[in-house]
Amino acid sequence: MEQENQKGQFNSNFGFLMAALGSAVGLGNLWSFPYKMGMNGGFAFLLLYVILAIVTGYPLMLSEMALGRKTQKAAIEAYKEADHRFTFNGVLQTIVPWLLICFYCTFGGFITKYLGDSILALFGKGVLNTADAGAQFGGLLTNTGNSVAWMTGFLLLTMVIVFGGVSGGIEKFCKVAMPLLFFMLLIVVVRSCTLPGAGPGLKFLFSPDLSAWGSAKGFFSVLSSAGGQCFFSLSLSSGCIIAYGSYLDKKENLESNAAIITFGDSLVAVLAGVAIFPAVFAFGLEPSAGPGLLFVSMTTVFTSMGTAGKIFQLLFWLLVFFAALSSSIGMMEAGISAILDSRVKAGKSANRVKVTVIMAIMAWVGNFLTTADGLGTSQNAFFVAFRGLFRQPDVLDVWDCIAEGILMPLTGLIMTILLGWVVPGYLDDEISNGGTRKFKSRGFYNFCIKWVGPIFLAMVVYGQLTSFWG
Repeated sequence: MEQENQKGQFNSNFGFLMAALGSAVGLGNLWSFPYKMGMNGGFAFLLLYVILAIVTGYPLMLSEMALGRKTQKAAIEAYKEADHRFTFNGVLQTIVPWLLICFYCTFGGFITKYLGDSILALFGKGVLNTADAGAQFGGLLTNTGNSVAWMTGFLLLTMVIVFGGVSGGIEKFCKVAMPLLFFMLLIVVVRSCTLPGAGPGLKFLFSPDLSAWGSAKGFFSVLSSAGGQCFFSLSLSSGCIIAYGSYLDKKENLESNAAIITFGDSLVAVLAGVAIFPAVFAFGLEPSAGPGLLFVSMTTVFTSMGTAGKIFQLLFWLLVFFAALSSSIGMMEAGISAILDSRVKAGKSANRVKVTVIMAIMAWVGNFLTTADGLGTSQNAFFVAFRGLFRQPDVLDVWDCIAEGILMPLTGLIMTILLGWVVPGYLDDEISNGGTRKFKSRGFYNFCIKWVGPIFLAMVVYGQLTSFWG
């Protein structure tokens, strides 16, 4: 039973796994992964993503879980306890989820709107199957009042679940939502792959073609995009996994949990590509369409399927809605956990409701800017100046370039320096549970943390800097 002066704890390892997967499996898999893959050569992007998930994703996932459980703290206090000189890295990682949630709830609102319209479409009402998909999405972007309303509703729902705490809110939701999400994704994958003309989409994903590395984009651009996506998709360096690790029981096996989360998240990302690209190619759509790919391509596909399409459409948007909501919960919890740490340290009560409301208000302000900007369609002088200040095409990319583009790989790099060079072996005892469990991947983990991770992450940071700012 959670007490007012405690942050809470997961009741089961399955609940932890579903919550951690829920934080990882989200728009990063179903929205961001497919469109970034489409813009970076398909297989050429996928290959680098898989390599990065193995040599940086798994070691950092294991590190963050162990750091959280060892210290029983969120990112700021956890880094401070490991080495006070690295406290700044915890501060930076606590900033990340706030930046991400500043556009996440905007897209969560879009998804909620599409889910509502897909329900209406079952009864022959609404606009989802009666208008051009591109024009419909464009209309949503430019209707600020409507978009803000849907964004606010999604944010309020996130807040209500987080109110319930770790076991009473987050764990209960994710234990139901994540298995349901995977089941619905498999249904959509099967339907997409059986569409006439789906073959080129599968070829785009899996046919060995590395030409994108030598194209105008170049290797570093594709690598940086895959690296940023790996961090965004796995929720690494966002404080979330450290916070969830601090709620995990000491008896649980961290190695197997880290492997399951990394593999499960990567599998869902690949399945999302399999669900979307066969449909994109089957209907002659552009795979490099950008952030609107998910909304435009899938609506086009479902509209063409007649009555059956309305059912698949509802399943699909329900799937994306659950994924978005579970990740939004994780982002909000990362910031909340850090604030609760500071209150407990100061001898104050861990008032979750009060802190959640403050976090939600901050998130609403950031999302209002994203929503009102309309993915760069706004010609308002403020938004034009704001975008120009950061040299980005829209407000979404402002938040994204700072969080996913720079802070996530940079703080991940700093973590490898801390654990690989400054305090090597610091987490070994926690991972082996005081020597009662064999640290099976110790050799691979140490090699990646000390050598491979820093090299790859330095290249990713360099690529992100040149990609976003030339």
